[in-house]
Amino acid sequence: MASAHLGWFGIIRVGLVQAALGGIVVLTTSTINRLMIVELALPALVPGLLVTWHYALQVLRPRWGHGSDQGARRTPWIIGGMAILALGGALASLSVGLTASSAIIGLGVAFIAFTLIGIGVGAAGTSLLIFLASHVEREKRAAAATIVWIMMIVGFILTSAFVGHFLDPFSPMRLVSLASAICGIAFLISLIALYRLEPQQKLKTVAESTEGAAKPEFREAFSHVWRMAEARRFAIFVFISMLAYSAQDLILEPFAALRFGLTPGQTASLSGMQNGGVLMGMILVGVLATLFNRNRFMELRNWVMLGCFGSSLALIGLVVAARMGPPWPISASVFALGFANGVYAVAAIGSMFSSARAEGAEHEGLRMGLFGAAQAVAFGLGGVAGTGLSDFFRIFMDAPEIAYASVFALEALLFVIAAWLATSIGRHAAQSENQNPLVLAAGHEIGVEGR
Repeated sequence: MASAHLGWFGIIRVGLVQAALGGIVVLTTSTINRLMIVELALPALVPGLLVTWHYALQVLRPRWGHGSDQGARRTPWIIGGMAILALGGALASLSVGLTASSAIIGLGVAFIAFTLIGIGVGAAGTSLLIFLASHVEREKRAAAATIVWIMMIVGFILTSAFVGHFLDPFSPMRLVSLASAICGIAFLISLIALYRLEPQQKLKTVAESTEGAAKPEFREAFSHVWRMAEARRFAIFVFISMLAYSAQDLILEPFAALRFGLTPGQTASLSGMQNGGVLMGMILVGVLATLFNRNRFMELRNWVMLGCFGSSLALIGLVVAARMGPPWPISASVFALGFANGVYAVAAIGSMFSSARAEGAEHEGLRMGLFGAAQAVAFGLGGVAGTGLSDFFRIFMDAPEIAYASVFALEALLFVIAAWLATSIGRHAAQSENQNPLVLAAGHEIGVEGR
């Protein structure tokens, strides 16, 4: 009898969609951000506000998840979201040339573009995650999260390399051509990767259970989900942990430059070392949690707590680095932070899959949207909070490095709180998922290609 679970090849196909999504996003938040600041000589606040607006729109993720719940199929929402995202990416590139001629018209188009980007990322990303949660076996979820996120990073790298090779000599027309090609290729890859990956028919049990009954409105469904203790607790955990995760993004390099006298190239290498640590942490959890999935010590909840505590310790190391200065091994501290962040990230994503399905399949898209919104909003706030708090502390402290250290200490505290919250997440997820008749029936009724 056919299985509803994705095999490894199917997971890789989903990863290709995530890589395509990441490729478009990095084009708009990195390359176009730089062009607005340097080539167009706009204040850094302008692209900063546009990126923040794209994050703010992620609060709509629960709404997109609820919409995909209504049809019990995710592929149309993923494809629709990718189409909107691709259009937004192309418009964002067009806005650069228009801004050079008319700031009002160009920035107006840029606002529309980043609105589409925010909506597209939310709609496609939410449904993509719940597709994984629905069709990946619990024992493979850590590995699936690792594969999909590494492929997203590959999408970042390939897009950046492609743009870096072909964008010089820069011209607005060349930018539009490159961006349109990247967005078109990303959308085409998504179509090919998703072709016949999801069952063509709806889940029979879901359809039968809702036959003749009015489907709940979004507000009613959201209220129902928020009353679920597991979903509410996990959303709070995601918000706090992601706030701690992202608050150091914009201040780590300035801190290293001020306290350790590193050059721009050296601080860039430091960021590369941190990202290398993230990848190693992700791979470790993905491999061990999959190979030893029957060992209770390898449960994702334990990896989440380990990642949070490890991140807290690494941040305390940066606090000590601020006090000691150059004798402290700053590179080792930053690598340790990246490694612990990677452990936390993959384990949290895998736990997110389980929590989305912990209390039945009826509102799983909405629950995933709630978690995704908490993650995106916290990530957007993290950069603002980190830089804002560092500036605030500098008002009262003569030494700027101590102001940075104060932010690191607050992040460490947030990670401890997140670790405490993690002790209770997922306790009922596996039991609820295994006993849920909708999920059990789906395993016998539906077959998914991609093994």
